[in-house]
Amino acid sequence: MKTKNDYSDKRIPEQEVGSKVDAIEKLSLADEATAIDFFRVVKERLLSVNKWAEFAGTNMSTFQLTDASGNLVSREAKEGDYLKIDIPGPGTALGKGYDWVKIEEIKEESDNNVDILTMRVRPAENPLSKNSETAHFLTEQASSTFQVKRIGKHIYAEEHGRNEQANTYTSDTLDNLRNMVVGWAAMLGFSYPQWKALVKGLVKFPGKDKK
Repeated sequence: MKTKNDYSDKRIPEQEVGSKVDAIEKLSLADEATAIDFFRVVKERLLSVNKWAEFAGTNMSTFQLTDASGNLVSREAKEGDYLKIDIPGPGTALGKGYDWVKIEEIKEESDNNVDILTMRVRPAENPLSKNSETAHFLTEQASSTFQVKRIGKHIYAEEHGRNEQANTYTSDTLDNLRNMVVGWAAMLGFSYPQWKALVKGLVKFPGKDKK
């Protein structure tokens, strides 16, 4: 039987520079049939970006889904969409007070007793602006790969951050200072609790306490 790592690594960018983060949560259910049914809920949760803060049960950051033009939308995420992120503290001028990432891949795969859904996002420009500079506290080399997977009766939710470096190369000096502070905080591990809360919320099973 294949392990979960056989299905994870090929969708996660190689770690080359900066720092990385891995937040993983596992849920084991009574049988495979129950897991198959609940995994549909987990996939829906991952793609329901506007509800991420609700699933995480924290107000550390809020996420709003927009289309390719930056218009707010209420639907499941699609490739080419943007995530408009409001983190505690001052935002960027480039992002009009927000940090922006673009969904560059959504991929669903199945093989025997395994189902996996991957969504990868990357720091991007503000789609509401004509400025093409990255409007995020991390550089465009960074990525966040969100995965939910079912292997037999086990369900996993994961976030893998790779190549995280503070974005201090914009044309706005104040943005660079802000990004340096926020970026370094994230690289030192302050973003982990948020991602851990999210992946835990994605696999929260009604009436079941997970270890």
